[in-house]
Amino acid sequence: MPADRARDFLAIPDYSRDELLKLFELAERMRAGSYAERPLAGKSLAMIFMKSSTRTRVSFEVGTSQLGGHALFLSSRDVQLGRGEPLADTARVLSRYVDGIMIRTFAHAEVEELAKFASVPVINGLTDLLHPCQVLADILTVRQHLGTIEGKRVAWIGDGNNMANSWINAAYRLGFDLTLACPDGYDPDPAILKRAQSAGNVRVVRDPAEAADSADVVNTDVWASMGQEGEQKVREKAFAGFIVDEKLMARAMSHAIFLHCLPAHRGEEVAAAVIDGPRSRVWDEAENRLHIQKAIMANLMGGVAL
Repeated sequence: MPADRARDFLAIPDYSRDELLKLFELAERMRAGSYAERPLAGKSLAMIFMKSSTRTRVSFEVGTSQLGGHALFLSSRDVQLGRGEPLADTARVLSRYVDGIMIRTFAHAEVEELAKFASVPVINGLTDLLHPCQVLADILTVRQHLGTIEGKRVAWIGDGNNMANSWINAAYRLGFDLTLACPDGYDPDPAILKRAQSAGNVRVVRDPAEAADSADVVNTDVWASMGQEGEQKVREKAFAGFIVDEKLMARAMSHAIFLHCLPAHRGEEVAAAVIDGPRSRVWDEAENRLHIQKAIMANLMGGVAL
């Protein structure tokens, strides 16, 4: 393994705007089937899951295989982190075995510590603060159906959670308009929001209709994320009126698309008629996790230049 520090992907601003655009172009080549290289041949990715997932595990595991590499699934029961081993020790040991580490966990500080002590690239598969791979997949979906993210208006409806924070980071890097409709007390991270507002048109409102007006993209997530199930009843009351239904979608542009990172609760944060309707692009969005993550791994682990 290299003695110098590898580059990591912990948050969207870790890439410059130009690098993100080249990353999307690479992912689009992969989606189109015009990328035949295997830059991960002979290389391994350790996948640490302190939180379970369908899309994250399958997309990273399949993506690693398609690029010629091998992925190892490590749950909290499979690694000594679950028994109290320091993250720094796990990082040092895994760096002697593998060529990259993907982690899906709770505290963002854990990902940062893992990256600090690992000598191989670390990829953030999700934390309670950020979900960067998912939002890059979302933007890849916007490009797929609307041509570009530049000049588009994106509406976020619901919790100011890790998805909202990552959308804010994306707006900070790429410069599109972003309006987040969040209930009082459920705002995004203030530091992330303040930085983005210094560079672009990013705002938080209380009315979902205001966010959806003339939007090109309408996006939402569950009201209670993993680890917040005990707050379900309180959140149902706070988020009343924040459902993305046909009435709300009618306020968006006629070409507007609907996105949801999944899993979804039909009849709660989104109406079945929307997520299963003609404007929904959630299945392309889910597929695009595979393509964007392959591009990230090809760059960070495979040495493919952007």
